[in-house]
Amino acid sequence: MAKGFFSVPTAVNEPIKSYAPGTPERAELAAKVAEMSSQKVDIPMYIGAQEVRTNNLGTCVSPHNHQNVVGEYHQGDKDHVTQAINAALGARDAWADLAWEHRASIFLKAADLLAGPYRAKINAATLIGQSKTAHQAEIDAACELIDFLRFNVQFMTEIYQDQPQSGPGMWNRLEYRPLEGFIFALTPFNFTAIAGNLPTAPAMMGNTIVWKPSHDQIYSANVLMEVFKEAGVPDGVINLVYVDGPDAGDVIFNHKEFAGLHFTGSTGVFQHLWSTIGNNIANYNSYPRIVGETGGKDFILAHKSAKAKELATGIVRGAFEFQGQKCSAASRVYVPSNLWEEVKGYVQADVEDIIKNHMGTPDDFKNFFTAVINERSFDKCAGYIDRANESALCEIVAGGGYDKSTGYFVEPTVILTKDPNYESMVEEIFGPIVTIYVYDAEYFEEAMYLVDNTSTYALTGAIFSQDRYAIELATKRLENAAGNFYINDKPTGAVVGQQPFGGSRASGTNDKAGSALNLLRWVAPRTLKETFVSPTDYKYPFMG
Repeated sequence: MAKGFFSVPTAVNEPIKSYAPGTPERAELAAKVAEMSSQKVDIPMYIGAQEVRTNNLGTCVSPHNHQNVVGEYHQGDKDHVTQAINAALGARDAWADLAWEHRASIFLKAADLLAGPYRAKINAATLIGQSKTAHQAEIDAACELIDFLRFNVQFMTEIYQDQPQSGPGMWNRLEYRPLEGFIFALTPFNFTAIAGNLPTAPAMMGNTIVWKPSHDQIYSANVLMEVFKEAGVPDGVINLVYVDGPDAGDVIFNHKEFAGLHFTGSTGVFQHLWSTIGNNIANYNSYPRIVGETGGKDFILAHKSAKAKELATGIVRGAFEFQGQKCSAASRVYVPSNLWEEVKGYVQADVEDIIKNHMGTPDDFKNFFTAVINERSFDKCAGYIDRANESALCEIVAGGGYDKSTGYFVEPTVILTKDPNYESMVEEIFGPIVTIYVYDAEYFEEAMYLVDNTSTYALTGAIFSQDRYAIELATKRLENAAGNFYINDKPTGAVVGQQPFGGSRASGTNDKAGSALNLLRWVAPRTLKETFVSPTDYKYPFMG
């Protein structure tokens, strides 16, 4: 039992290392990448206390060198999902009863492990397996996940401290119990930090987890499990399985003790899962919590007063960092006619420089841009480029090349379209393709209408302007178009504790990862009222 109201260390954002030439972190990461790239890791599933090996093997490859098999993982089936559920349920009571400060200590230790002895390894795994540059791996796999763990511990304590008032003669208390059952965490390939946060956030609040990562992220997910185990996460609290989605769904969503879904992925998959849960709603012990972030068609809107060079840099960084594979990546841009020629020149020069000098494998630290995640993504991007080349409504003004002979390389590509409803202005691509529509500089109101009504998504967006009235107008008119809105900045790069992340419409439930709002979804509050001197007469004074 707790013997004090404990204050946890104040959370601060983890400093981002530069990896500049001559720095010790650059040398350490380069050595770790070389070491890990030359090995083939055997990756088990983690169910309860067991490392499960089925010898039904899948492969982990580097997207920038798809012939390089860096890991083999043991694929499971429905029986393994059932075993993971049983392990989670078996661990639940002890984990839920553990004093909160001990749960806090475990995840604070995990953060320190990532910040110290595991930093190079988790960054190297993300660089090798997901083709992130050193900088992109650092801000994701190291810093953002460290921030999630430390800030969530702080948010957890703030939640527990939030208590109701008590009237005379009574004491009101509020318990924040974990949910009754198990949580299913379904995580994406594009952020190692998200893959780490989706199981740990509900676990921090006393829940136990069945975790299924993207097959394209298993290589770094295995390192995360090493960290969690070394930090002291008990067996059965987080169970990691590699199974096909339908097999996992058939077991999990038909189980009466399914209590919640923590999801990041595609809108179509999320809507299917929600529908499945809804159809099974009468079979569950309680109404499951459904928390999901599902992507976006993120925009940049420029006003005629914007600075052309700032806008061009926002487009290039926002659209092409991590090959456009961020949920928040700029994918559609609305440029006023008075700025277009200048902006086009800057963007073309930047894209040409990237292709000639800064595109290649991520282990070459001079590179800004590498490969997309897999062949399916490559083929999808190539299709958009081919159709744009064939369309009378479009012109490719920068990039447009692609080659998958060695790695899945798609050049950073800028499409100019005459149709604001052209497919690449509307559909989520999740690759290094940005589409630009030039509007009459005097029709800003109409441009805002296009931004708000073109896409079903509402994740991130940005306004570039030097006119404060235009900024205020866009902020108000586009209040439902983006859950994270940026003024004179690219629409990517949300920082835990500073810009809680999430959007609405087809972009998800907007439960704001990196804030207390998300953690509140993983508790079932119970109110306790204690009366110190109980009444002994049923009659009330008004009856006199």
